[in-house]
This record gives sequence, C-alpha cells and structure tokens, in this order.
Amino acid sequence: MAAGAGMKRLAKETVVYGLSNILGRFLNWLLVPMYVRVLSDIGEFGIYTNLYAWVALLLVLLTYGMETGLFRFINRRSEEGHNPDRVYATTLYSIAATSIAFFLLTLLCLDPISKVLNYHIHPEFLGMMAGVAALDALCSIPFAYLRYKGKAMRFMAIRMLNIGLNIFLNIFLLIICPWIWAKAPETIGWFYSPTYGVGYVFVANVITTLITFIVLIPDMAPGLKAKGGPDPKLLKRMLRYSLPILVLGIAGIFNQTADKILFPFLFFDQDYANEQLGIYGACFKIAVVMVMFTHSFRYAYEPFVFARHSKGDGLEAYPVAMKFFIILALGIFLGVMFYLDALKYFVSPACYPGLRVVPIVMLGELFYGIYYNLSVWYKLSDNTQWGAYFSIAGCVVTVGIILIYAPVYEYMACAWASPACNGLMMVLSYFVGRKKFPVSYDIRSAAIYALLAAALYAAGMFVEIDNPALRMIWRTGLLAIFALFVARKEFGMLKPKRSKNIINS
Repeated sequence: MAAGAGMKRLAKETVVYGLSNILGRFLNWLLVPMYVRVLSDIGEFGIYTNLYAWVALLLVLLTYGMETGLFRFINRRSEEGHNPDRVYATTLYSIAATSIAFFLLTLLCLDPISKVLNYHIHPEFLGMMAGVAALDALCSIPFAYLRYKGKAMRFMAIRMLNIGLNIFLNIFLLIICPWIWAKAPETIGWFYSPTYGVGYVFVANVITTLITFIVLIPDMAPGLKAKGGPDPKLLKRMLRYSLPILVLGIAGIFNQTADKILFPFLFFDQDYANEQLGIYGACFKIAVVMVMFTHSFRYAYEPFVFARHSKGDGLEAYPVAMKFFIILALGIFLGVMFYLDALKYFVSPACYPGLRVVPIVMLGELFYGIYYNLSVWYKLSDNTQWGAYFSIAGCVVTVGIILIYAPVYEYMACAWASPACNGLMMVLSYFVGRKKFPVSYDIRSAAIYALLAAALYAAGMFVEIDNPALRMIWRTGLLAIFALFVARKEFGMLKPKRSKNIINS
C-alpha cells in the first residue's frame, strides 16, 4: 500500500509539474511558428537554436549537480543531523558565488569569446545569454527547494509567470513594435531598432529571467536566514557527491546539444550552416512534445526517488513508475507521428524537408527517459561516478557521429546521434545496475508495448492512403487500439471480471 500511495503522489505531482512544464513549453513552442515567419530568414532561427544550446550546456555547468545533491542531503537530516535549511543555505550560497563569478568573467572576456563563436558582430548576444544562464542556475535552487517542500502550486505559478511574461515580451518586440514602427516610428525609436531581429528574443529572455529571480527571493529566505549559514564541511561532502553528477550532466546535456553547438563549425559557409541548423531546430521543436513529457516526469521523479528510498519501499515503486513511463512515452510517440500531417504546419514550408528527423529525435528522447528511470540505482547507492561513465561513453558516440557524418549527411546525422547515444547509455545502465543495485523491472511488459507500438507505427505510416481525412481516421483508430490495450492490460477495463488495479497494489 505504501508503494501505491507513493505512486499516487508521483502521478499527482507529475500532473502539476507537468502542467507547468508542458503548458509552459507548449506556449513557448507556439512562438516557433512566429520566429520562423517573423525573423528575416531561417538563418536567424539557426542563431537562436545555437545560442540556446549553449545556454543549456552552461546551465548544467553552473549547477554542477548540486540540485540532485540538495535532494540527497536534505533527506539525510535524520541520519546525519543536517538541518534542512542549512543544507539549502549551503547549496544556495555555493551556486550564487559561482554564477556571479562566471558572469563577471564572461563580460571581461566577451570580445575574444564572441570572435571564436562567430558572434563578433553582436557580442552582446553572448553577454545576454551568459546573464540568463547565471540567473537560471541560481533560480534552479529555490525551484528545487519548492519541489522538496511539496509546494507544487507555487512552483507552477512562478513557472507560468515566467512563460507568460516571455511570450508577451516576444509578441511585443517582434510583432507589435514593428507595426508601431511602420505607423509612428518616433514613438518607439528611443528603444527599438527594426534591424535588431533575433536580438529581441534574447532581450525578452533577460527581462523575464530577472523578474523570475526577483519573485523567487522570498523562497530563498529559509536558506539566507538559516542558523549557522552555509556549512563548509557539508559543502565538501555535497561536492564529493555532486561533482560526478556534473560530469554526468555535462556529457548528458552535450549529448542533447552537441548537434546544435558543433554544426556551425563543420561548414565553411556560415550562412548555409545557420540556415540548415534553423531547419533542423524548427523540426526538432515538433519532437519537443516527448521532451516535455520526460522533463515533467523528471521534476516529480527525483524527489520521489529519494523520499521512497528513505521510507524503504522504493524497490516496489520504481518498476511501476518505469512501466507507466514507457506506456505514456510510446503513446506520445504514436500520437505525434500519426498527426504529423497537421503538426507540420507548425513550421514554415521551407522546413518541411527536415520533418524526417521527428521520429528519430523522439526515439532518442524515449531512450533517454528510460535511462533516467534506470539512473535510480547509482544515485541511491552513491555511485554517481557510473552515471558519469555512461554519459561519457554516450558523448563519445554523439561527437563521433556528428564529426564524421554531419559534413556529409548534414542534420540527419545529428538526428541519428540521439538514439545511438541514449540507447547505449540505457543498455549500459541496465546491465551494470542489475549487478550493483538490482530492481525487478517488468521487461516482458515493456517488450510487449514496444512491439505493439512498432506494429501500429508501421501500419499507420507505411499503409498508403491518399485521402487526408481517411488517413487521419485510420491512424486515430490505430492510436485507439493502443489506448484500449493499455486499459485492458493495466486497469482491467473491458474484461468480464475486473482485475486488480496495479497502481493500488
């Protein structure tokens, strides 16, 4: 029953965190059609794709595994006598110090960095993104503390404020201001330039991140006012635990962003590289539905893992969580692919050749989500170095595929690097974990669902139906078959005799 209650809480918090994450990402997702149509050319969207890949990598560097470390040590208070607020203070002060140092160093070296990265015409783009990365890293700790305290609704409210403000500023700067400029340029000439283009995307992000930081200041109070302040000895133990996660995180995020970071360096024609990266980045956004789901699950799963472990019933709950993650992820995969005929209008016709990357990218995200579920063994057994080993192995595969094949196959090589890398990490983690920290995952059910999804995918994508309406009806029926199979197998629906509900078992 304890495992069932834990699963209910995981499901509830996944919904709340998922609502903020999925709705937020969805609303940001809706900005992409605007970007690819409003920006002067698809190459500007390539710049956007490249710089936000750098921000994602920097965010991992600047948090250096301390978010996971916070959950680990704040849940050890009973066995080691840690005051939760002092653990929070130690984490908060550490991240603040390194984030401020990074931002100041970047500003001092902005010119040479901008020349190396081919942004010498607009070095301020890099300066703005460095500021966003530093503030986002600092904000990640109070956000993690809200998750620890179970304040999911406040977490969601602040996230939604962030997203809503960012969308408003993007629309104002990219649509409303050009309209005003055409009518009465003198009214906004003091702050607006019609040629700045993608730069206003970064301006909007800077303003949004700064306001989010201000809103989070009250949630930093328990750490800032903690009796005794940060604990240097505790910090050493936290760093010893978290630094292998940093290596894991760097390799992991580089596996996800290496294509967007390295791609511009692989072609002599920078404009062509930005254009192709813009096409890839825009079509990649269609596959972000899978990314939204895995991220939402992760927000709820990490505090859930450590809480269940401390109560001693994790070995019952983890396999159930894995099973339902796989079921939902496969359902999302089929849904996106079956309705791709409609989703393709999300991007401009110039990007349609890149739609072939969508199933490949989603498969890679599915593998990554399974790997994240499997990572429970090395996080709970304090063997985080294994996560670093797996991620480094995946990173070697990713970089090798991109460097060798991207100059020939362009962004298709980048797309295939994702399932190759994440699939390798998934397999390595499973087999090593079986020896180090055995968890009885339901491999048989996972295989059944994977084979069913593969069969339905083949039936939906390779059966030629010229009429769009009939094709949509056919694919909707196939998706319904998957849903009905899940309902019958897992919840006993449609059976003559109702079986026991696995979540409550």
